[in-house]
Amino acid sequence: MDLDAYRQSAETFITELTREHYRHYAGLQDTFELEPIYERHRDLFTRASIDALRDLDARAPAGGDQGRQARMLLDFAVAGFVGEATKAVEEELAHTEATLTIEVGGERLGFREAPVIQANEPDVGRRAEIEAGLLAATEQPLGPFHRELIERQHACATELGWHSYADMCEHCKRIDLRALSEQTAAFSRDSAESYPRVLEPELRRTLGFGMSELRRSDLPRFFRAAEHDRNFPAERLTQSFLDTMRGLGIDVSTQAGVTFDIGSRPNKSPRAFCAPVRAPDEVYLVVAPVGGWDDYAGLFHEGGHTEHFACVEPALPFEFRRLGDNSVTETYAFLMQHLVENPEWLARHLDIDDSSALAAHARAYRLVYLRRYTGKIAYELELHSADGAGWGALADRYADLLGAALQIEWPRANFVSDVDPGFYSACYLRAWALETHLRSYLSDRFGPSWFDSTQAGEVLRGLWRDGQRLDAEELLGELTGERLDFGVVLADLGLS
Repeated sequence: MDLDAYRQSAETFITELTREHYRHYAGLQDTFELEPIYERHRDLFTRASIDALRDLDARAPAGGDQGRQARMLLDFAVAGFVGEATKAVEEELAHTEATLTIEVGGERLGFREAPVIQANEPDVGRRAEIEAGLLAATEQPLGPFHRELIERQHACATELGWHSYADMCEHCKRIDLRALSEQTAAFSRDSAESYPRVLEPELRRTLGFGMSELRRSDLPRFFRAAEHDRNFPAERLTQSFLDTMRGLGIDVSTQAGVTFDIGSRPNKSPRAFCAPVRAPDEVYLVVAPVGGWDDYAGLFHEGGHTEHFACVEPALPFEFRRLGDNSVTETYAFLMQHLVENPEWLARHLDIDDSSALAAHARAYRLVYLRRYTGKIAYELELHSADGAGWGALADRYADLLGAALQIEWPRANFVSDVDPGFYSACYLRAWALETHLRSYLSDRFGPSWFDSTQAGEVLRGLWRDGQRLDAEELLGELTGERLDFGVVLADLGLS
């Protein structure tokens, strides 16, 4: 195999694929045409290419850059092999989502804009009606697409010689998924008693009722935190991020490759995202504004991704600029997002002198998400195992595991749509732990206002320049000598 030619073709493929993803999910085009991209690069994902990369990975010395590159290329090729098998279904799913509408009280709402409307809806009954419409559409017409995607993912894993999709992801990503699930299950057990005590007062303050009345349809409104809107004016949204980066010694206005796509479009995804089309030369930050605190959290999260990719060293090998352990880039995203609940940052950048109510809400918000993802990884391990459980049993397990994690009744309908490919849930969970370590490191070295320290900015730029050469464990080991431990999250929440 000509590795240099393979890398060049792989980088071109990712550039084209990411640009298509950006344009479709930013609402700039209804089409989502993956097949022509895969066709132009079909040699990347053949069995011969994967076998050659598996051999390279097996022979590469452990612990060095050569071994890291070999592992990343294998992960890329295997993911591409799965993508090749699922691209047609993904196209149909994306097109159907983009054009799908639901009826709520005689009004037609776009499927993708409905969650934004739900988050802004003060009436509990109408929120439930929107939820019912979304769940019905998720079951039909979207459900068959999601089930087919998972069936094809599983078939690819066995075709490539792995016992299951979970085993394939563990090998290619070098993440012990079962050990992580055990760690996070311990977090869920240890926080179970505190969870209602943390959540109940925030629900009453935000929604006007407690956990006994809480439904899944109310969570978007709770996350929205509309009562704090006055503290998070829309006109200061972008400037607050630019000023924060300037405090770290980073002038975003001079980063020629960075584009902020912040505005509403009918088919724009309600989920904020960063699209690093060509790192560091073409990076898009995309947010569909909902309003208030949630917009700030979304912008700062995706801003963390954006700065990571925009600051990566251009001379790094392609693998380290665009591949690797995504727990690392999610760590930088959570680090920036955490600022919008930091009392020092709120006082300096938004003139909020008393942020105790916001801090209490943010703590409850984070605990809900953490517990939700402990349930997700446990469910996804069952979904992607080789035991052959039927769809009905899996839907029940999904509702049981997520319902137990959040202590509310959870709908079955999302059991195949609420699944990100490649166990991305593991990246989020590891990132929450690594971000806690990194934030503590920055605070200890540069004080509680580390975000206004150009020296802290130098540390971050040094990390960002390295792309994702190191995985989460390696990065933390080099930075502090500590081991990645999910237990620090419990302590960070004040629950240990």
